[in-house]
Amino acid sequence: MERIKIKYALEQEAGSKIKVKGWVRAFRSNRFIALNDGSTINNIQIVIDTNQLEKTIVDQISIGASISVTGDLVESQGKGQKVEIIAQQIEILGIANPEDVQKTILQPKKHSLELLREQAHLRFRTNLFGAIFRIRHAMSFAIHQYFNNNDFFYLHTPIITGSDAEGAGEMFRVTNLQLDNLPKTEEGNIDVSQDFFGKETNLTVSGQLEAELGAMALGQVYTFGPTFRAENSNTSRHLAEFWMVEPEVAFADLNDDMKLSEDFMKYVIQYALNNCKDDLAFLQQREINEDKQKPQAQRNELNLIERLEFVVSNDFERITYTEAIDILKRSKPYKKKKFKFPVDWGVDLASEHERFLVEKHFKKPVIIYDYPKEIKAFYMRNNDDNKTVAAMDVLFPGIGEIIGGSQREERLDVLKEKIKDFNIEEEHIWWYLDTRKFGTAPHAGFGLGFERLIMFVTGMSNIKDVIPFPRTPKNAEF
Repeated sequence: MERIKIKYALEQEAGSKIKVKGWVRAFRSNRFIALNDGSTINNIQIVIDTNQLEKTIVDQISIGASISVTGDLVESQGKGQKVEIIAQQIEILGIANPEDVQKTILQPKKHSLELLREQAHLRFRTNLFGAIFRIRHAMSFAIHQYFNNNDFFYLHTPIITGSDAEGAGEMFRVTNLQLDNLPKTEEGNIDVSQDFFGKETNLTVSGQLEAELGAMALGQVYTFGPTFRAENSNTSRHLAEFWMVEPEVAFADLNDDMKLSEDFMKYVIQYALNNCKDDLAFLQQREINEDKQKPQAQRNELNLIERLEFVVSNDFERITYTEAIDILKRSKPYKKKKFKFPVDWGVDLASEHERFLVEKHFKKPVIIYDYPKEIKAFYMRNNDDNKTVAAMDVLFPGIGEIIGGSQREERLDVLKEKIKDFNIEEEHIWWYLDTRKFGTAPHAGFGLGFERLIMFVTGMSNIKDVIPFPRTPKNAEF
Protein backbone atom coordinates (compact mmCIF):
# COMPACT_ATOMS: atom_id res chain seq x y z
CA MET A 1 0.00 0.00 0.00
CA GLU A 2 1.27 3.47 -0.89
CA ARG A 3 1.77 6.01 1.85
CA ILE A 4 -0.55 9.04 1.96
CA LYS A 5 0.60 12.35 3.46
CA ILE A 6 -1.13 13.31 6.68
CA LYS A 7 -2.32 16.58 5.15
CA TYR A 8 -4.45 14.62 2.68
CA ALA A 9 -5.39 11.87 5.13
CA LEU A 10 -7.07 14.48 7.34
CA GLU A 11 -9.12 15.66 4.36
CA GLN A 12 -10.44 12.20 3.49
CA GLU A 13 -13.80 10.77 4.50
CA ALA A 14 -13.78 7.91 6.99
CA GLY A 15 -14.12 4.37 5.72
CA SER A 16 -10.88 3.56 3.91
CA LYS A 17 -7.70 1.70 4.79
CA ILE A 18 -4.58 3.89 4.57
CA LYS A 19 -0.87 4.02 5.37
CA VAL A 20 0.82 7.08 6.89
CA LYS A 21 4.39 7.72 8.02
CA GLY A 22 5.71 10.37 10.35
CA TRP A 23 7.32 11.32 13.65
CA VAL A 24 5.67 10.76 17.00
CA ARG A 25 4.75 14.06 18.64
CA ALA A 26 3.00 12.53 21.67
CA PHE A 27 2.09 9.09 23.04
CA ARG A 28 -0.67 9.14 25.65
CA SER A 29 -1.97 6.36 27.87
CA ASN A 30 -0.14 3.73 25.80
CA ARG A 31 -3.05 4.11 23.37
CA PHE A 32 -3.05 7.44 21.48
CA ILE A 33 -0.24 8.56 19.19
CA ALA A 34 -0.07 12.07 17.71
CA LEU A 35 1.72 11.66 14.38
CA ASN A 36 3.08 14.41 12.11
CA ASP A 37 4.94 14.17 8.80
CA GLY A 38 5.59 17.88 8.14
CA SER A 39 2.98 18.21 5.37
CA THR A 40 0.66 20.13 7.74
CA ILE A 41 0.76 21.66 11.19
CA ASN A 42 -2.02 19.27 12.20
CA ASN A 43 -1.28 15.85 13.69
CA ILE A 44 -3.30 12.76 12.94
CA GLN A 45 -4.33 10.62 15.90
CA ILE A 46 -3.38 6.96 15.81
CA VAL A 47 -5.33 4.67 18.14
CA ILE A 48 -3.53 1.45 19.07
CA ASP A 49 -4.44 -1.69 20.99
CA THR A 50 -1.31 -2.81 22.79
CA ASN A 51 -2.71 -6.34 23.05
CA GLN A 52 -2.63 -6.65 19.26
CA LEU A 53 0.93 -5.31 18.81
CA GLU A 54 4.22 -6.92 19.70
CA LYS A 55 5.61 -5.59 22.97
CA THR A 56 8.93 -4.80 21.29
CA ILE A 57 7.08 -2.50 18.88
CA VAL A 58 5.12 -0.71 21.62
CA ASP A 59 8.29 -0.25 23.70
CA GLN A 60 9.95 1.62 20.81
CA ILE A 61 7.10 4.09 20.28
CA SER A 62 8.33 7.29 21.90
CA ILE A 63 8.41 11.02 21.20
CA GLY A 64 10.70 11.68 18.24
CA ALA A 65 10.57 8.16 16.81
CA SER A 66 9.56 7.70 13.18
CA ILE A 67 6.95 5.08 12.38
CA SER A 68 4.83 3.71 9.57
CA VAL A 69 1.18 3.04 10.39
CA THR A 70 -1.36 1.05 8.38
CA GLY A 71 -4.94 1.01 9.54
CA ASP A 72 -8.57 2.03 9.12
CA LEU A 73 -9.48 5.71 8.78
CA VAL A 74 -12.53 6.20 11.00
CA GLU A 75 -14.57 9.05 12.41
CA SER A 76 -12.88 10.34 15.54
CA GLN A 77 -14.55 9.61 18.86
CA GLY A 78 -12.77 12.51 20.55
CA LYS A 79 -12.62 16.26 20.05
CA GLY A 80 -10.12 18.15 17.93
CA GLN A 81 -10.08 16.02 14.80
CA LYS A 82 -12.61 14.75 12.28
CA VAL A 83 -10.89 11.42 11.58
CA GLU A 84 -8.34 9.14 13.21
CA ILE A 85 -6.62 5.88 12.35
CA ILE A 86 -7.23 2.59 14.11
CA ALA A 87 -3.81 0.98 13.75
CA GLN A 88 -3.57 -2.56 12.43
CA GLN A 89 0.15 -2.58 11.74
CA ILE A 90 3.01 -0.39 12.99
CA GLU A 91 6.58 -0.48 11.74
CA ILE A 92 9.35 1.34 13.63
CA LEU A 93 11.47 3.24 11.10
CA GLY A 94 13.72 5.09 13.52
CA ILE A 95 13.93 4.99 17.30
CA ALA A 96 14.42 7.99 19.62
CA ASN A 97 15.87 7.25 23.04
CA PRO A 98 13.66 9.02 25.63
CA GLU A 99 16.71 9.97 27.71
CA ASP A 100 18.32 11.66 24.70
CA VAL A 101 15.05 13.37 23.76
CA GLN A 102 14.88 14.93 27.25
CA LYS A 103 18.10 16.82 26.44
CA THR A 104 16.63 18.34 23.27
CA ILE A 105 13.85 20.64 22.11
CA LEU A 106 11.87 17.57 21.00
CA GLN A 107 10.52 17.21 24.52
CA PRO A 108 6.96 18.57 24.46
CA LYS A 109 7.19 21.82 26.40
CA LYS A 110 7.75 25.51 25.69
CA HIS A 111 11.30 26.38 24.68
CA SER A 112 12.97 29.78 24.25
CA LEU A 113 13.69 30.93 20.71
CA GLU A 114 17.37 31.17 21.66
CA LEU A 115 17.47 27.49 22.64
CA LEU A 116 15.64 26.59 19.43
CA ARG A 117 18.34 28.43 17.43
CA GLU A 118 21.03 26.47 19.25
CA GLN A 119 19.32 23.28 18.05
CA ALA A 120 18.46 24.52 14.57
CA HIS A 121 18.95 20.99 13.22
CA LEU A 122 15.90 19.90 15.23
CA ARG A 123 13.73 23.00 15.33
CA PHE A 124 12.01 22.09 12.05
CA ARG A 125 10.19 19.41 14.10
CA THR A 126 8.40 21.99 16.26
CA ASN A 127 4.99 23.40 15.34
CA LEU A 128 6.42 26.92 15.27
CA PHE A 129 9.20 26.28 12.79
CA GLY A 130 7.21 23.82 10.73
CA ALA A 131 4.71 26.64 10.19
CA ILE A 132 7.41 29.23 9.43
CA PHE A 133 9.20 27.14 6.85
CA ARG A 134 6.06 25.95 5.11
CA ILE A 135 5.13 29.63 4.74
CA ARG A 136 8.65 30.44 3.53
CA HIS A 137 8.21 27.84 0.81
CA ALA A 138 4.78 29.23 -0.13
CA MET A 139 6.19 32.75 -0.40
CA SER A 140 9.05 31.54 -2.60
CA PHE A 141 6.58 29.84 -4.91
CA ALA A 142 4.28 32.89 -4.98
CA ILE A 143 7.18 35.16 -5.95
CA HIS A 144 8.18 32.97 -8.89
CA GLN A 145 4.54 32.60 -9.90
CA TYR A 146 3.93 36.36 -9.83
CA PHE A 147 6.89 37.18 -12.03
CA ASN A 148 6.21 34.31 -14.42
CA ASN A 149 2.57 35.42 -14.77
CA ASN A 150 3.78 38.94 -15.56
CA ASP A 151 6.30 37.93 -18.23
CA PHE A 152 9.51 38.42 -16.23
CA PHE A 153 12.54 36.24 -16.92
CA TYR A 154 14.35 34.65 -13.96
CA LEU A 155 18.03 35.60 -14.11
CA HIS A 156 20.74 33.84 -12.10
CA THR A 157 23.21 36.55 -11.16
CA PRO A 158 26.68 35.70 -9.81
CA ILE A 159 27.35 35.04 -6.14
CA ILE A 160 31.07 35.80 -6.62
CA THR A 161 31.57 39.33 -7.89
CA GLY A 162 34.25 41.93 -8.45
CA SER A 163 31.92 44.88 -7.83
CA ASP A 164 30.24 46.41 -4.79
CA ALA A 165 26.70 47.30 -5.87
CA GLU A 166 25.89 49.28 -2.72
CA GLY A 167 29.25 50.99 -2.26
CA ALA A 168 29.14 49.96 1.40
CA GLY A 169 32.41 48.05 1.39
CA GLU A 170 31.17 45.49 3.94
CA MET A 171 31.82 42.42 1.79
CA PHE A 172 33.19 38.92 2.33
CA ARG A 173 36.44 38.36 0.45
CA VAL A 174 36.68 35.28 -1.78
CA THR A 175 40.16 33.86 -2.27
CA ASN A 176 42.05 30.61 -2.70
CA LEU A 177 45.37 32.13 -1.66
CA GLN A 178 47.14 30.47 1.26
CA LEU A 179 46.55 32.86 4.14
CA ASP A 180 49.75 31.81 5.92
CA ASN A 181 51.84 32.43 2.80
CA LEU A 182 50.32 35.34 0.88
CA PRO A 183 52.13 36.38 -2.32
CA LYS A 184 53.32 39.97 -2.20
CA THR A 185 54.16 42.59 -4.82
CA GLU A 186 57.45 44.48 -4.78
CA GLU A 187 55.63 47.24 -2.87
CA GLY A 188 54.64 44.75 -0.16
CA ASN A 189 50.95 44.55 -1.03
CA ILE A 190 49.04 41.31 -1.55
CA ASP A 191 49.50 40.22 -5.17
CA VAL A 192 45.87 39.62 -6.19
CA SER A 193 46.98 38.75 -9.73
CA GLN A 194 47.96 35.35 -8.32
CA ASP A 195 44.50 34.78 -6.85
CA PHE A 196 42.05 32.38 -8.54
CA PHE A 197 40.29 35.09 -10.57
CA GLY A 198 43.35 37.27 -11.00
CA LYS A 199 41.67 40.12 -9.11
CA GLU A 200 39.98 40.88 -5.81
CA THR A 201 36.58 39.21 -5.59
CA ASN A 202 33.83 39.10 -2.97
CA LEU A 203 30.48 37.51 -2.15
CA THR A 204 27.75 39.64 -3.69
CA VAL A 205 25.66 42.15 -1.74
CA SER A 206 23.13 42.42 -4.58
CA GLY A 207 22.33 41.02 -8.01
CA GLN A 208 20.97 44.37 -9.15
CA LEU A 209 23.77 45.62 -11.41
CA GLU A 210 23.84 42.35 -13.35
CA ALA A 211 20.03 42.28 -13.44
CA GLU A 212 20.09 45.70 -15.11
CA LEU A 213 22.23 44.21 -17.89
CA GLY A 214 19.62 41.52 -18.44
CA ALA A 215 16.72 43.98 -18.39
CA MET A 216 18.39 46.08 -21.08
CA ALA A 217 18.01 43.18 -23.49
CA LEU A 218 15.21 40.96 -22.17
CA GLY A 219 12.92 43.81 -21.11
CA GLN A 220 12.13 42.65 -17.58
CA VAL A 221 13.97 40.22 -15.36
CA TYR A 222 14.19 39.30 -11.70
CA THR A 223 16.76 37.69 -9.44
CA PHE A 224 16.05 35.65 -6.33
CA GLY A 225 19.16 34.45 -4.58
CA PRO A 226 21.51 34.66 -1.60
CA THR A 227 23.36 37.88 -0.79
CA PHE A 228 25.97 38.62 1.85
CA ARG A 229 26.99 41.48 4.14
CA ALA A 230 30.07 41.40 6.36
CA GLU A 231 28.45 43.85 8.76
CA ASN A 232 29.46 43.11 12.35
CA SER A 233 25.91 43.36 13.64
CA ASN A 234 24.07 40.86 15.80
CA THR A 235 20.69 42.56 16.00
CA SER A 236 17.24 41.06 15.43
CA ARG A 237 17.18 42.63 11.93
CA HIS A 238 20.56 41.62 10.47
CA LEU A 239 22.03 38.49 8.90
CA ALA A 240 25.37 37.94 7.20
CA GLU A 241 23.66 35.73 4.59
CA PHE A 242 20.15 36.46 3.40
CA TRP A 243 18.00 36.26 0.28
CA MET A 244 17.01 39.09 -2.04
CA VAL A 245 14.31 39.44 -4.70
CA GLU A 246 15.29 42.05 -7.29
CA PRO A 247 13.20 42.82 -10.38
CA GLU A 248 14.51 45.18 -13.08
CA VAL A 249 12.28 46.65 -15.78
CA ALA A 250 13.33 48.45 -18.97
CA PHE A 251 11.34 51.46 -20.20
CA ALA A 252 10.04 52.09 -16.67
CA ASP A 253 10.19 55.13 -14.41
CA LEU A 254 9.76 55.62 -10.66
CA ASN A 255 5.96 55.59 -10.87
CA ASP A 256 6.07 52.26 -12.69
CA ASP A 257 8.41 50.97 -9.98
CA MET A 258 6.05 51.99 -7.17
CA LYS A 259 3.09 50.45 -8.97
CA LEU A 260 4.97 47.17 -9.49
CA SER A 261 6.08 46.98 -5.85
CA GLU A 262 2.52 47.49 -4.57
CA ASP A 263 0.98 44.97 -6.95
CA PHE A 264 3.71 42.44 -6.17
CA MET A 265 3.38 42.71 -2.40
CA LYS A 266 -0.41 42.43 -2.49
CA TYR A 267 -0.17 39.33 -4.68
CA VAL A 268 2.26 37.36 -2.50
CA ILE A 269 0.51 38.29 0.76
CA GLN A 270 -2.88 37.33 -0.68
CA TYR A 271 -1.28 34.03 -1.68
CA ALA A 272 -0.32 33.45 1.96
CA LEU A 273 -3.86 34.27 3.13
CA ASN A 274 -5.32 31.84 0.58
CA ASN A 275 -2.86 28.97 0.96
CA CYS A 276 -1.37 29.03 4.47
CA LYS A 277 -4.50 29.26 6.61
CA ASP A 278 -3.69 26.59 9.21
CA ASP A 279 -0.13 27.82 9.73
CA LEU A 280 -1.21 31.47 9.91
CA ALA A 281 -3.95 30.60 12.42
CA PHE A 282 -1.38 28.85 14.61
CA LEU A 283 1.09 31.76 14.40
CA GLN A 284 -1.66 34.25 15.11
CA GLN A 285 -2.73 32.40 18.26
CA ARG A 286 0.89 32.18 19.37
CA GLU A 287 1.25 35.95 18.95
CA ILE A 288 -1.97 36.58 20.90
CA ASN A 289 -0.66 34.42 23.75
CA GLU A 290 2.70 36.25 23.68
CA ASP A 291 0.95 39.65 23.71
CA LYS A 292 -0.86 38.75 26.93
CA GLN A 293 2.51 38.71 28.69
CA LYS A 294 3.43 42.22 27.45
CA PRO A 295 2.44 45.68 28.71
CA GLN A 296 -0.52 47.14 26.84
CA ALA A 297 1.65 49.67 25.01
CA GLN A 298 3.78 46.90 23.48
CA ARG A 299 0.92 44.75 22.21
CA ASN A 300 -0.01 44.53 18.54
CA GLU A 301 -2.96 46.74 17.61
CA LEU A 302 -3.88 44.36 14.79
CA ASN A 303 -3.51 40.59 14.96
CA LEU A 304 -1.38 38.78 12.40
CA ILE A 305 -4.06 38.01 9.83
CA GLU A 306 -5.53 41.51 10.23
CA ARG A 307 -2.09 42.98 9.40
CA LEU A 308 -1.88 40.88 6.24
CA GLU A 309 -5.40 41.88 5.21
CA PHE A 310 -4.48 45.49 6.06
CA VAL A 311 -1.83 45.42 3.30
CA VAL A 312 -4.01 43.70 0.72
CA SER A 313 -7.08 45.87 1.24
CA ASN A 314 -5.45 49.32 1.33
CA ASP A 315 -4.00 51.42 -1.46
CA PHE A 316 -0.44 52.31 -0.50
CA GLU A 317 -0.07 56.00 0.43
CA ARG A 318 2.58 57.80 -1.64
CA ILE A 319 4.43 60.78 -0.18
CA THR A 320 7.75 62.47 -0.88
CA TYR A 321 10.60 62.33 1.59
CA THR A 322 10.15 66.08 2.13
CA GLU A 323 6.47 65.58 2.97
CA ALA A 324 7.41 62.75 5.35
CA ILE A 325 9.86 65.00 7.21
CA ASP A 326 7.19 67.72 7.51
CA ILE A 327 4.63 65.24 8.89
CA LEU A 328 7.12 63.90 11.42
CA LYS A 329 8.08 67.39 12.58
CA ARG A 330 4.42 68.24 13.17
CA SER A 331 3.78 64.98 15.05
CA LYS A 332 3.18 64.67 18.78
CA PRO A 333 6.09 62.25 19.35
CA TYR A 334 8.47 64.78 17.75
CA LYS A 335 7.10 67.72 19.74
CA LYS A 336 7.23 65.69 22.96
CA LYS A 337 10.78 64.50 22.08
CA LYS A 338 9.77 60.84 22.11
CA PHE A 339 11.65 59.95 18.92
CA LYS A 340 15.02 58.43 19.70
CA PHE A 341 16.58 59.46 16.38
CA PRO A 342 16.73 62.96 14.84
CA VAL A 343 14.23 64.21 12.25
CA ASP A 344 15.88 66.60 9.81
CA TRP A 345 15.86 66.95 6.04
CA GLY A 346 18.88 65.08 4.75
CA VAL A 347 19.04 62.28 7.34
CA ASP A 348 17.81 58.77 6.71
CA LEU A 349 14.54 57.84 8.39
CA ALA A 350 14.75 55.42 11.31
CA SER A 351 12.40 52.49 11.80
CA GLU A 352 10.52 54.42 14.51
CA HIS A 353 9.77 57.21 12.00
CA GLU A 354 8.68 54.78 9.30
CA ARG A 355 6.37 52.89 11.66
CA PHE A 356 4.80 56.13 12.93
CA LEU A 357 3.90 57.12 9.37
CA VAL A 358 2.38 53.69 8.62
CA GLU A 359 0.76 52.75 11.91
CA LYS A 360 -0.24 56.08 13.46
CA HIS A 361 -0.49 58.77 10.79
CA PHE A 362 -1.77 57.14 7.59
CA LYS A 363 -2.85 53.77 9.02
CA LYS A 364 -1.96 52.06 5.75
CA PRO A 365 1.21 50.99 3.90
CA VAL A 366 3.29 53.96 2.75
CA ILE A 367 5.69 54.53 -0.14
CA ILE A 368 8.17 57.37 0.42
CA TYR A 369 9.95 58.66 -2.68
CA ASP A 370 12.41 61.35 -3.85
CA TYR A 371 15.09 60.97 -1.18
CA PRO A 372 18.14 63.25 -0.73
CA LYS A 373 20.81 62.03 -3.12
CA GLU A 374 23.51 62.06 -0.41
CA ILE A 375 21.89 59.19 1.49
CA LYS A 376 21.21 56.95 -1.51
CA ALA A 377 23.29 54.77 -3.84
CA PHE A 378 25.23 55.94 -6.89
CA TYR A 379 22.99 54.20 -9.43
CA MET A 380 19.80 56.10 -8.51
CA ARG A 381 18.61 58.69 -11.02
CA ASN A 382 19.14 62.35 -10.15
CA ASN A 383 15.97 64.43 -10.13
CA ASP A 384 15.82 67.81 -11.83
CA ASP A 385 16.24 69.63 -8.50
CA ASN A 386 19.74 68.10 -8.24
CA LYS A 387 19.06 67.54 -4.53
CA THR A 388 17.01 64.36 -4.64
CA VAL A 389 17.01 61.05 -6.49
CA ALA A 390 14.12 59.03 -7.91
CA ALA A 391 14.26 56.50 -5.09
CA MET A 392 11.44 54.90 -3.13
CA ASP A 393 10.96 52.78 0.00
CA VAL A 394 7.86 50.72 0.81
CA LEU A 395 6.94 50.76 4.50
CA PHE A 396 4.82 48.14 6.29
CA PRO A 397 3.25 48.04 9.76
CA GLY A 398 5.35 46.43 12.46
CA ILE A 399 8.48 46.31 10.32
CA GLY A 400 9.12 49.64 8.60
CA GLU A 401 11.02 49.45 5.31
CA ILE A 402 10.43 46.20 3.44
CA ILE A 403 11.33 47.26 -0.13
CA GLY A 404 13.87 49.74 -1.45
CA GLY A 405 14.02 50.73 -5.11
CA SER A 406 14.63 53.45 -7.64
CA GLN A 407 14.68 54.55 -11.21
CA ARG A 408 18.23 53.91 -12.37
CA GLU A 409 20.51 56.60 -13.73
CA GLU A 410 20.52 55.90 -17.48
CA ARG A 411 22.42 59.05 -18.57
CA LEU A 412 26.09 58.19 -19.13
CA ASP A 413 27.49 61.63 -18.34
CA VAL A 414 25.52 61.94 -15.10
CA LEU A 415 26.38 58.37 -14.05
CA LYS A 416 30.09 59.02 -14.62
CA GLU A 417 29.91 62.05 -12.35
CA LYS A 418 28.10 60.07 -9.71
CA ILE A 419 30.59 57.22 -9.58
CA LYS A 420 33.35 59.81 -9.28
CA ASP A 421 31.53 61.36 -6.31
CA PHE A 422 31.24 57.91 -4.74
CA ASN A 423 34.96 57.19 -5.33
CA ILE A 424 34.20 54.21 -7.57
CA GLU A 425 36.81 53.35 -10.20
CA GLU A 426 35.36 53.32 -13.74
CA GLU A 427 37.47 50.28 -14.60
CA HIS A 428 35.61 48.24 -11.95
CA ILE A 429 32.21 48.73 -13.59
CA TRP A 430 33.12 49.45 -17.21
CA TRP A 431 30.54 46.86 -18.29
CA TYR A 432 27.81 48.70 -16.35
CA LEU A 433 28.71 51.96 -18.06
CA ASP A 434 28.65 50.23 -21.45
CA THR A 435 24.89 49.68 -21.18
CA ARG A 436 24.55 53.48 -21.15
CA LYS A 437 26.53 53.71 -24.40
CA PHE A 438 24.58 51.22 -26.48
CA GLY A 439 20.88 52.02 -26.56
CA THR A 440 20.41 53.43 -23.08
CA ALA A 441 16.82 53.68 -21.87
CA PRO A 442 14.93 54.59 -18.70
CA HIS A 443 14.67 51.63 -16.36
CA ALA A 444 13.80 50.92 -12.75
CA GLY A 445 13.78 48.18 -10.14
CA PHE A 446 13.71 47.36 -6.46
CA GLY A 447 15.01 44.96 -3.85
CA LEU A 448 12.92 42.99 -1.37
CA GLY A 449 14.70 41.41 1.57
CA PHE A 450 13.02 38.00 1.51
CA GLU A 451 13.51 37.41 5.23
CA ARG A 452 11.87 40.78 5.97
CA LEU A 453 8.83 39.54 4.06
CA ILE A 454 8.78 36.27 6.00
CA MET A 455 9.03 38.19 9.28
CA PHE A 456 5.98 40.22 8.29
CA VAL A 457 3.91 37.25 7.10
CA THR A 458 4.73 35.06 10.13
CA GLY A 459 4.77 37.79 12.77
CA MET A 460 8.24 36.73 13.98
CA SER A 461 10.29 39.55 15.47
CA ASN A 462 13.80 38.15 14.96
CA ILE A 463 15.20 37.61 11.48
CA LYS A 464 17.23 34.62 12.75
CA ASP A 465 13.95 32.73 13.15
CA VAL A 466 12.78 32.94 9.52
CA ILE A 467 15.82 31.44 7.79
CA PRO A 468 16.71 27.77 8.31
CA PHE A 469 20.32 28.25 9.37
CA PRO A 470 21.15 31.86 10.32
CA ARG A 471 24.62 33.20 9.63
CA THR A 472 25.63 35.92 12.10
CA PRO A 473 28.92 37.17 13.62
CA LYS A 474 30.74 34.28 15.34
CA ASN A 475 28.03 31.82 14.28
CA ALA A 476 28.20 29.50 11.28
CA GLU A 477 26.97 26.29 12.92
CA PHE A 478 25.07 23.61 11.00
